[in-house]
Amino acid sequence: RRMDETENEVQIGENKFVSKATVLSHLKTYNLYYDGQNLQLRHREEEGELIIEGLLNIFWGLRRPIRLQMQDDHERIRPPPSSTSWHSVQTDPVTPQRPVVVLHWTDETSGGTEDSESSAQLLRTKSDAGVLRRGQRRSPSNQRKIRRHRFSINGHFYNHKTAVFTPAYGSVTNVRINSCMTTPQVLRVLLNKFKIENSPDDFALYLVHASGERVKLKRTDFPLVLRIIQGPCEQVCKVFLMEEDLGEEVTYDVAQYIKFEMPVLQSFIIKLKEEEDREVQKLQRRYNYLRYIIEKQLRCLPEEAKCI
Repeated sequence: RRMDETENEVQIGENKFVSKATVLSHLKTYNLYYDGQNLQLRHREEEGELIIEGLLNIFWGLRRPIRLQMQDDHERIRPPPSSTSWHSVQTDPVTPQRPVVVLHWTDETSGGTEDSESSAQLLRTKSDAGVLRRGQRRSPSNQRKIRRHRFSINGHFYNHKTAVFTPAYGSVTNVRINSCMTTPQVLRVLLNKFKIENSPDDFALYLVHASGERVKLKRTDFPLVLRIIQGPCEQVCKVFLMEEDLGEEVTYDVAQYIKFEMPVLQSFIIKLKEEEDREVQKLQRRYNYLRYIIEKQLRCLPEEAKCI
């Protein structure tokens, strides 16, 4: 950073800075918008550097399944990070003396899912309860019920044998980060939260606008500050997690045409083609005239000059 300007600026990317006053103004608007909610952000200054921290909403935009870490039934399942809630529920009526650990994560801001509402009426046990051994027999209906509850994350079910998980497109989760964390660091926090085995290099973060504009965050960008600057309303701008190789940037010039119907877009193409043809004809007339002038001058030269 430029040492003489750091005190009055906040870094948002490699060699990209904005004034601290601008960030604080956007932060004030952001917190007013989320007044009384967990998405409000806190800020402090350390040695003249502004540090913002809190929850950032990230929307799933994956097209391919992701891999979750396998859990051995004989191992105890540890609680997820503090940004999720942990519930252990007894769901086996056959052997009530041995409670079953149910993996059910809900974000702080989501207020739970449909599965959490249905499981809220079930009895709770201690979070360090042991897991049932595989040797015990259960009826097929009880097995399906336990499997459905045990292998769900934020209401999304995955194959417990292969640990393949496909989040619903557009569903939201959140992570607790600060303004000093770069894009790869935010990705690692998100993957660790859900115990995802994929490498952070397989993914990228995008700012997706309501207009259709899509901007990929660079590895040196600071997502939390960039999100604050875009304004608090998620109807205008959202942060999406997408595959590194499948995500595609969409510029504003292209985005403004995306929402038009196909007949309208075809009429645009026809108009552009007509304009292109007019420009081509104009250039042809210009160069034909220049060639005529040159040839005329050549004809007026004496024979000796032509030979030279």
